[in-house]
Amino acid sequence: MKKFAWIIGIVLSVLLIGIFWYKFYFVFGEGVKAGSLNYFVKKGVVFKTYEGRVVQEGFQSPTAGGLQSNEFRFSVVDDDVATQLERASGKFVELRYKEYNGMLPWRGTSNFVVTEVLTVKDGTASGSALPYDQ
Repeated sequence: MKKFAWIIGIVLSVLLIGIFWYKFYFVFGEGVKAGSLNYFVKKGVVFKTYEGRVVQEGFQSPTAGGLQSNEFRFSVVDDDVATQLERASGKFVELRYKEYNGMLPWRGTSNFVVTEVLTVKDGTASGSALPYDQ
């Protein structure tokens, strides 16, 4: 009977670890978003995380007859990426991101985590390109 209880305990532990991994560490999607960097801040009470918002061109309508700007809210965990974004406030940026199924407090308040700044341009998408490294 003890052997059976151990097997059930191990199976349940592995199952719970698998569910936790899928919920918080499985990369659900990857992509690139572009728009004007509206704000970028470091905030938090216990865990200080970088949070930002990019306003994309165009509008989306969540309800019929309404208009809402198309915003992309994201978190950043890499200090180098955060430094690049701090210098790009108000500019047009292209960001590579990963989407997770769930949020972790030390990873930020968004399911979207920016991993790389591809380009930074002055003004809108039609403005002149300024690679970040130069």
